[in-house]
Amino acid sequence: MKKKLISLLLLCTVLLTPLFAGCSEGVITETATLYVYNWGEYISDGSEDSLDSNEAFEEWYYDTYGVKVNVNYSTFSSNESLYAKISSGSVSYDVIVPSDYMIERMIAEDLLAPLDYSNIPNAVNILPEFMGESSQHSEYDPGNVYSVPYMYGMIGIIYNTTMVEEDDPNLGSWALMWDEKYSGNILQFNNSRDAFGSAQYYLGLDVNSDSEADWRVALEKLKEQKRVVQGYVMDEIYNKMENGSAAIAAYYAGDYLAMYENNEDLEFFYPGEGTNLYVDAMCIPKNSQNKLIAERYIDFMLTEEPAVANAEYTYYASPNRVVVESEEYIEYMAEIKEDAYEKMYGTDSVSTSTYRNLSAEKILLLNTLWEELKSDIDISTGIYVICGIIIATLLSFGIYFIIRNKRRNIY
Repeated sequence: MKKKLISLLLLCTVLLTPLFAGCSEGVITETATLYVYNWGEYISDGSEDSLDSNEAFEEWYYDTYGVKVNVNYSTFSSNESLYAKISSGSVSYDVIVPSDYMIERMIAEDLLAPLDYSNIPNAVNILPEFMGESSQHSEYDPGNVYSVPYMYGMIGIIYNTTMVEEDDPNLGSWALMWDEKYSGNILQFNNSRDAFGSAQYYLGLDVNSDSEADWRVALEKLKEQKRVVQGYVMDEIYNKMENGSAAIAAYYAGDYLAMYENNEDLEFFYPGEGTNLYVDAMCIPKNSQNKLIAERYIDFMLTEEPAVANAEYTYYASPNRVVVESEEYIEYMAEIKEDAYEKMYGTDSVSTSTYRNLSAEKILLLNTLWEELKSDIDISTGIYVICGIIIATLLSFGIYFIIRNKRRNIY
């Protein structure tokens, strides 16, 4: 009887061992995918000996929680393209990084999930002016219920010192973006809010105006600019400004430093009429399939190593205390350009305002005006082109008949 019992136990052990082993391996080998959607060139990616932030997170997560996570990382070029994807509901991301006014809109449309800060303890590293009920730069999300600041900065004008006159009276002003001396060498934003913002700041208009008339005045100013604009760009600006195929462009301060590294002829200023101060923040869409991992991802990005690495890689100003107080980071910025740290952080004297979410009516108006600007045909140019074609055609016919008559006379 005893031998039978032992045999039975051995048999059970043999039969059950693969099941337990399978369960154990399932926990260890199961891989979760975290979908992250961010701006282009906006995270340290391992290039040029930098930290690969996403890979570091994957390693940290496995070491900490024993679960394999694969970060599926993709990029967008404007807030509007991000919004189009998220609002369509056709895709599911876990972490996104919109700008302030777009966060405000997405909150209003119930597209974001409230954050559980018990999973984001490193949020205490964010400077008080960017985080909390009384912060001056978080009106878009009071109390930061849905967002944690990632980077911030201001818009300015980049110009090539070999192509723009040193004593040009428009240096320091938005007027440089309309200067006919540089016709064909000026780049404008290829997104509606920043493009209209450039005209509104130049004209002294409210960038969050409720007046349709104000927006139409800005449209006319942008139409006036079309004849001197080489193109409407976003990420394409890097190649164009770095290789000298354009002279002037409005863009984000952090990106200027990235371009300067490849072309030291480039310089930068904040327009005296005023400019936009923006905050880009990490959020979790409401349809995220991995909210807990997403919150831990946000928390990891607030720790010193990835936070400093991301700030060094992007050159954008960081709202994170562990970055701005880092001696390594301050020295690194000085190596890029002597006044780089000052350009990013010493901006108290610059007149700034922030974009706010517009009403549905004004968003529709802005979209309509933007389409009108992009599709508008310069009639005078069109007339010249048509006249040129007609003249060339007539000349061709004239030459043809002269040659034909000469040949007839010869024969």
